[in-house]
Amino acid sequence: MGNYYRSHIQGSDLQRVYELASPRIRQYLRAELENVVERVRGADRVLELGCGYGRVLREVAPHVGRAVGIDIAPANLRSASSNLGSLGNCDLFLMNAVRLAFVDARFDATICVQNGISAFGVDRSQLVSEAVRVTKDGGRILFSTYSPRIWVDRLEWFRAQAHAGLIGPVDESRTREGTIVCRDGLRLTTASEEEFRDLFARSGQMARIREVDQSSVFAEATKGNPS
Repeated sequence: MGNYYRSHIQGSDLQRVYELASPRIRQYLRAELENVVERVRGADRVLELGCGYGRVLREVAPHVGRAVGIDIAPANLRSASSNLGSLGNCDLFLMNAVRLAFVDARFDATICVQNGISAFGVDRSQLVSEAVRVTKDGGRILFSTYSPRIWVDRLEWFRAQAHAGLIGPVDESRTREGTIVCRDGLRLTTASEEEFRDLFARSGQMARIREVDQSSVFAEATKGNPS
């Protein structure tokens, strides 16, 4: 798929995606954000992979020393710069999440949420490996994906995006069991608990899995801590 969002949905269009969220999806997004803030609160330096227009960083920044976001889409970074302009502790970089330009062990926490594991369209093992590489020993690596329990609401959200012309029409014949397929090439899956554990294990980390709000599945590891 490559990075569909880089070529199809950036900046104001990406913000429109979230404006179309139903009350249940808004609840999911809020619960996911609250869990992220709780897990990184008090950290000195936090990195978000795929920061988009700054939706997550805006919530994280007030609770950490410095919030750093990377994204592969220039329009997203322009929107993020505007949205985060009132905050003095945010840095934004145009960068590929599987080829980070940061030195090893740079961050106290690295996060990749809202199903970036699938949405980025990159090698998942490389993505997790890079997140681990740039995180300090004792730091947290946090990924999230959709829970199967929110499938119906998630699918309706993507149908709304298609209706608004933000993505192609949903291919109903191929969309099922957590996988959304659109006729313009978009294909989004999720990551199972077993896949998350395997991805983290390949980088020498043990992932702890937790479901939040019956909508998000979080995989978290403390770098260098096997427990």
